[in-house]
Amino acid sequence: MQTHFLSRFSSLCLGLLLVSFSACAQQNSNARMIDQSSKNLPRTEAIPESEKVVKTDQEWKQVLDPQAYQVLRQKGTERAYTGAFWNHKAKGLYLCAGCDNELFHSDTKYDSHCGWPSFFEAFRPGAIRFEDDRSHGMVRTEVLCAKCDGHLGHIFDDGPPPTGKRYCINSVAMKFVENK
Repeated sequence: MQTHFLSRFSSLCLGLLLVSFSACAQQNSNARMIDQSSKNLPRTEAIPESEKVVKTDQEWKQVLDPQAYQVLRQKGTERAYTGAFWNHKAKGLYLCAGCDNELFHSDTKYDSHCGWPSFFEAFRPGAIRFEDDRSHGMVRTEVLCAKCDGHLGHIFDDGPPPTGKRYCINSVAMKFVENK
């Protein structure tokens, strides 16, 4: 009887752990992930190779703090409600922390209640790019900086009008320049 209880308790703990990993993937119980078959993604434009930022792993470690390196270069995620920008209200421009690429304007930021900064539109079509992400037992669409290929976060189809998109972005992956 005790073995059965421990088995059920272990299963429950594992389930709770998996739910916590999917926090960014779901805003609430009605959140929907992007339909991977239709790729209903915003239009992007390629950045010319001459404008790309290419560094070795060692060079990235020298210019990024450990947390920014873990997120931008190793596809990590900061804990919900801990980043500098999740509840940030200032007007200005959010840049990539790795290369200063202009990513999002504050006019497209909104409170999605997911614990990470959320935007409904990129600053311009060439600012970001997308890749399939099948990590942590989920199928999501990863958002990367188009200039340095840094991991920023993920995009979902549960955002507000006019785009219906939610760019769920790690604060540590960005810098902010306030409007003057």
